[in-house]
Amino acid sequence: MLTLHHNPMSCSLASLFALEEASAPFSVVTVDLAAGEQTTAAYLALNPKGRVPALRTERGVLTETPAILTYVAQRFPQAELLPLHDGFEHARAQSFMSYLCSTVHVAHAHRMRGYRWVDAEDTAALQAMQRKVPENMAACFELIERELLPGPWVLGERYSVADPYLFTVTRWLAADGVDAARFPRVQAHAARMAARPAIARALARLAP
Repeated sequence: MLTLHHNPMSCSLASLFALEEASAPFSVVTVDLAAGEQTTAAYLALNPKGRVPALRTERGVLTETPAILTYVAQRFPQAELLPLHDGFEHARAQSFMSYLCSTVHVAHAHRMRGYRWVDAEDTAALQAMQRKVPENMAACFELIERELLPGPWVLGERYSVADPYLFTVTRWLAADGVDAARFPRVQAHAARMAARPAIARALARLAP
């Protein structure tokens, strides 16, 4: 059985959503990031990157959200979570997920994890990065709203694993100081996602 190591406040929520959409047999282990559990020897033995998500499979451990989402779609093809036989549409999904991973997530991370780019003692630099987060995140979502979300889903009429990934990142906007109402298409996408039974099941797993 698959085991997802995740934290509900992180991008790893997308992997949880995808596993539920696929009706996959899996268990969940919550990694306490605030307590530094991701830096313990036990967790680093599982994922030397010290990040979440990490998906333990029968063949080994997979990391990085786009890779895990693609694996879930390929492992459970009956769920039709990627256009596996259409090279162009498959690449479009990968392109979108890569943008979330390499650009949007990095813009978001400057709010809490500026120490990855400057010394923790450099408070002026850290504060400057934090001030820039609302502007950068808004710019990312303006592009998504205008060019990358044709609707109702990321790939148009076809739902895919790119959709729970977008939904996860959209949930960060308020904390990043961005009003999601500025992006009606993104907001409508989030409402459609929230109404999906698999999303409700995934969120129920997180309830105390």
